Amino acid sequence: MTYNMMKRLSTLRVLLLVAAFGALLPAAAQSADPLRGKSMGVIGDSYVRNHREPIENTWHYKLAAKHGMTYHNYGRNGNCISVDLKRWGTGMYKRYADMTDTLDYVLVIGGHNDAARLDSIGLDLFERRLGELCAGLIEKYPRAQILFFTPWVCKDFEGSNRQKVVDAMLRVCGNYGIPVFDAARRSGIYAASDRFRSIYFQGGGGKDTAHLNARGHDRFLPVAESFVLQHAR
Repeated sequence: MTYNMMKRLSTLRVLLLVAAFGALLPAAAQSADPLRGKSMGVIGDSYVRNHREPIENTWHYKLAAKHGMTYHNYGRNGNCISVDLKRWGTGMYKRYADMTDTLDYVLVIGGHNDAARLDSIGLDLFERRLGELCAGLIEKYPRAQILFFTPWVCKDFEGSNRQKVVDAMLRVCGNYGIPVFDAARRSGIYAASDRFRSIYFQGGGGKDTAHLNARGHDRFLPVAESFVLQHAR
């Protein structure tokens, strides 16, 4: 075998190895995704139910679809973490028991409605019921990764009931070892701005202070995705 023939054969082997490696990349990339094939349940208020727009527009639905996850939505408009309301149903501190028994990821998105009623609920009761929710979720899902998301920031946030609820969530969940995403301070969702809300919140008029539209969910998706992946198992 001549030198040129050996050289061509060597080059061919390299090309075949590169092609074989390239063919394996999609499968490898998929197997490297820690969320793929896992199940996720999301419980919360209208942040989860998405108020008057389709659930399919929400960042958590899109996160599950992107990563090939089984998705369960337990959102209920007007729902509180800590109290039962005749119109808006049983609080999350009890309602979590109705979720499916097997989940890999549990996301809790709430606190907005508790903050709106905090003067009547009281911070002590809110913290106690939040603790009951944390303990109950851990007991029900000992193998799952449980993550909480606070409400957005609001106008005059400093010293407000919204801030008290957000800080209580950080403190109480932290006592149970549950990671919390501080959406009031770290989300990039500037809910105190009328102009921002007119672009990214439902209704388009800037009056809605709670519910993202599809564009807003797309904006928050990479932020939330990064947090979930940070705590992926």
